[in-house]
Amino acid sequence: MKHRGRHRRRRRGAALRAVLTGTALALTAAATLISTSQAGVAADPGALTPLTSPADTGRLRLQEHLVPERSLDRLAAAMGRPVGVDTVLRDTDRRLREADGCSADDRASLPVAPAAARAYCWDPADTAGDWRPASVTTSGDADDDGVWGTHRVILAGWTHSATAGRPGERDLARVAFVDADDPARLAYRWVLPVVPVDGGRDYRGLASGISGMVWYQDKLLVTTTSGRADALYVYDLDRIQRTTVDAPAIGRVPGGWSAGGYDYVLPAVASYRFTAGRCSASGPPCPGALALDRETAPGSLVAAEWTAPDGDRRARMWRYAFDSDPARRGLLAADGAGRVDAVEAYRTRAAGIRGVLSYRKAGADRPSWYVGRLPGTQDGHGGLWRQDTEGSRAARCGADASDRCWARDAGSLSYWRQTGEVWSLSDRMLFALPLADLDRSLD
Repeated sequence: MKHRGRHRRRRRGAALRAVLTGTALALTAAATLISTSQAGVAADPGALTPLTSPADTGRLRLQEHLVPERSLDRLAAAMGRPVGVDTVLRDTDRRLREADGCSADDRASLPVAPAAARAYCWDPADTAGDWRPASVTTSGDADDDGVWGTHRVILAGWTHSATAGRPGERDLARVAFVDADDPARLAYRWVLPVVPVDGGRDYRGLASGISGMVWYQDKLLVTTTSGRADALYVYDLDRIQRTTVDAPAIGRVPGGWSAGGYDYVLPAVASYRFTAGRCSASGPPCPGALALDRETAPGSLVAAEWTAPDGDRRARMWRYAFDSDPARRGLLAADGAGRVDAVEAYRTRAAGIRGVLSYRKAGADRPSWYVGRLPGTQDGHGGLWRQDTEGSRAARCGADASDRCWARDAGSLSYWRQTGEVWSLSDRMLFALPLADLDRSLD
């Protein structure tokens, strides 16, 4: 589908850029200071080391598995005609509050340096329980003009605790579809990602931590839980389905279709699995963070391996190219047998990576990799580093020049090229800041 209303959107985008590049968000004293007990500076991850040997790159190979079209059509025939993103946005039932209406604890989770330009806290009912946000992507990733149809949209992936709450919700994933047309009034609705089973006669919930998420063209790619051979699930955002029964179960129930109380489900249309087996220290990497790089041609999916923040194992970062065939919109570039190879890969000494971006500035001979890390203690504020093959720099703050200046329990990173902003999440808030501010803090 081709999207229209470009001139109207450019005016709206210009207005938003004016808001975002104004005075940085004022944070509370609790968020602007780091205590001495938090201040330990993490080891410099140094320069990226390219991975070029077949032994290294072979572990990154994926095998594509497409859900048969007949299974998806069978599910749609049973549930009713699929709807799109517009339908969900017209049905939002929750609001995000701007930072000045959020609690001190919410604001204390924001980055110390660089400061967020805009920030929002979620409906208290969503942060009070065992659900936590971890990943973000936007219509700035999805389309080259930054909007989807006529809307600016943010998608935020959340995961339920694997040990707490009722058994049916444990480790479950859900996605907030956020209407971001008006920067002062963000609204959202939950959609439950599901996986078709039994040839499209039923579906199950996606029991997986979606620590990374990228929306490219009409597809949404999300990470799977560490320890599996599956690396990514793929969803078609033109195939959202309405549920018909409000029940605790997920899938087909007497009288129709249920999703544990959610009104919309998003069935998977494909998955990617490592050909070398389950992810491990000596095998394929466990994908943690994902992001889109639109500066490559075609666009590329960048990924960072999840490793324990207090460990000494070196993580891998790599990229896959997206397919340029119009018949394979939003899917990764695969050979005739459905195999997908990484087109670039590195090793980094960074650990506990929760966010990654790759961006090549105009005139630069190499991309910079921005890496958001958890602290070794797995609590408090993390660090943000910029790395390339020559070295690394961190954002610093406080009298002792600590590198623990990034958000608390930060999530993934997403660059909205049309407005020059980076979106991310803390454990409490959704926020944005100009990439230019990020770079100034790292120079």
